Amino acid sequence: MENQYVDAHNVQIGVVYYPEHWDPSLWEEDIQLMKQTGVQVVRLAEFAWSRMEPSPGRYTFEWLDQALDLFAKYQIRVVLCTPTNTPPRWLSEMKPDILPVFANGGTHHPGVRGHRCYNSESLRDYGARIITQMTARYGDHPAVIGWQLDNEYWVIDCHCDTCNQRFREWVQEKYGTLENVNREWGTVVWSGEYSDWSQVGVPYGGSRHQNPSYLLDFARFQWDCIADFQREQIRVIRANCPGHWVTHNFHTYPQRLNLYQVGADLDVAAFDYYPNTAPDKQATGPYSGALSLDVTRGIKRRNFWIMEQLSGPPGCWFPTWRAPYPGFIRAFSWQAIARGADTVVHFRWRSAVAGAEQFWHGLIDQSNVPGRRFREFAELCGEVNALADKLQGTALVNEAAILLSHEHLEALRIQPQAEGYDYYENVKDYHRALTKLGIGCDVIEWTQALDGYKLVVAPSFYLLNEEVTTALERFAAAGGTVVVTSRSGVKHMNNQHVMLPLPGLLANCTGVNVEEYDAIGRTAMRVVDGEGRSYQGSQWCDVLSLHGAKAVLWYDEEFYKGTPAATVNRFGQGKVYYLGTHLDEVCLMRLFREIAEELGLMVMPDLPEGVQIAIRTGTTGSYLFVLNLSRDPQQVMMPDAYPSLLYETERGNVLSLAPYGVDILQLS
Repeated sequence: MENQYVDAHNVQIGVVYYPEHWDPSLWEEDIQLMKQTGVQVVRLAEFAWSRMEPSPGRYTFEWLDQALDLFAKYQIRVVLCTPTNTPPRWLSEMKPDILPVFANGGTHHPGVRGHRCYNSESLRDYGARIITQMTARYGDHPAVIGWQLDNEYWVIDCHCDTCNQRFREWVQEKYGTLENVNREWGTVVWSGEYSDWSQVGVPYGGSRHQNPSYLLDFARFQWDCIADFQREQIRVIRANCPGHWVTHNFHTYPQRLNLYQVGADLDVAAFDYYPNTAPDKQATGPYSGALSLDVTRGIKRRNFWIMEQLSGPPGCWFPTWRAPYPGFIRAFSWQAIARGADTVVHFRWRSAVAGAEQFWHGLIDQSNVPGRRFREFAELCGEVNALADKLQGTALVNEAAILLSHEHLEALRIQPQAEGYDYYENVKDYHRALTKLGIGCDVIEWTQALDGYKLVVAPSFYLLNEEVTTALERFAAAGGTVVVTSRSGVKHMNNQHVMLPLPGLLANCTGVNVEEYDAIGRTAMRVVDGEGRSYQGSQWCDVLSLHGAKAVLWYDEEFYKGTPAATVNRFGQGKVYYLGTHLDEVCLMRLFREIAEELGLMVMPDLPEGVQIAIRTGTTGSYLFVLNLSRDPQQVMMPDAYPSLLYETERGNVLSLAPYGVDILQLS
């Protein structure tokens, strides 16, 4: 089967549309306006199970046929969704086992969304039926190019009977014997040893005071269940739609979900991106957003989709956000493209008039009169369509990476280390410092190959094994620079402590031992460098002894005043830094700048606050995106003059950007 739209990596702008929410008399008028505006792709049928199957085995696809035929008529591509996020009421009434059960015994009721247990045989059975019907019917439809699976997975912590049984089976398969379980979970503590397999089950009553090794495995079990749930859907789609690609729309990082495990079976990753519109978020929001985009790109280590992009102020189960400032919608869409999004799909075409998301505003308000936000969207469509051929096939090629682990995230959630010590928030700080320096940075899964990088940041490698340790040592020995932080090498992968001086397996390459630590939490700790400049540390202070490393920062107060706070160790041809405390942004930027300049990384140290850069490179050339993601006009000092793709003129060494201004410069 041939389909002219099978490529998931077209550079394009799209919208989310719910034809089932609107009178059919509006459909063609809407689609005509989409076409006129430059919309290339739409997402459909995400929550439409009850409209496609109003009762068991009675399928009513005529409305969707009509909508798809209209999109085909106007040559707009369609991504269809599997509707399993919202099982219909008839199904939950007939098969109540689909509803998740909370730790306290309560049931997640129908009529909302996400009311589905991933392990429910009924959900999997009836889900496979509706997906089979959809894929058989639309596998050859000229408008359909791909599939979004479910919607926004999250770890449910379901405690139903099926999950209880499957968890027991999972543990049996992993450990084989109860003796192994008792050893690997350390159940001798608090007399928690298992003497019969019937005693092994989900953590009824919640997780407070539960065994941390057990809880980490319960999270891993759920990751496996979600991946298996998704795999069953993919099998149906592959059978009936071999020319189509599949994705899932991840959301709201940090996710307890293991993004990399679930992403492994996808053709392309996708993210739902809602940058905060509040003025008081201007200093942090664009940088948190940049991290989210880099995390999404790292799921597959290639370009991705935005499946929902902010189109207006969200508001539903929380007070409505501020209206997007002029230029905001356009600028943050370009930010997504700059960081590797090929397609940006805006949520949604028109604001809803009914249901829970009435105040989650779309491009057009309920009045159905296009306004300022829509005109800005139309401008964006025109720009992206004009540059699509040049940007097609381009991608980011970075020489720095942050290594992210959902196992570390979960283990540190289970056992918080100090007041204010947050694994993902700390990752944000390292990423923000690099972004403010203009250093391109990938965010990849912590066990991935490090080929092609010069700088690797390894934050809080709390759980550690020999394989990852060896990979970091080889990377440094070959000339790379590694930055290791506090709370590294603390535990084995079973979430039990290593009986070695910290940083455990990393002591050899870091050249330090942790003699003692002080969980200072939100207290500020003064640290100084060799030139007497003062900075602040927080959260945690490792008191370090040197075993080959050299100190680069020292504590300047408390009983460990004068002892090293950060060190560097020559290891083979490279270097390994150890940060014993969480350093403030000024210190991190100084440190990363020195490392980057030594390694020959591209640095733009004088970027104004809120200005970000990124480079996409391909066979058509290299393109530097310069984005002012703030409400203030900014001037950016450029190393040279470059032609602008957006404005078709040469831009000088001083680049002036209006509030939320964007430019794209051709480097080669």
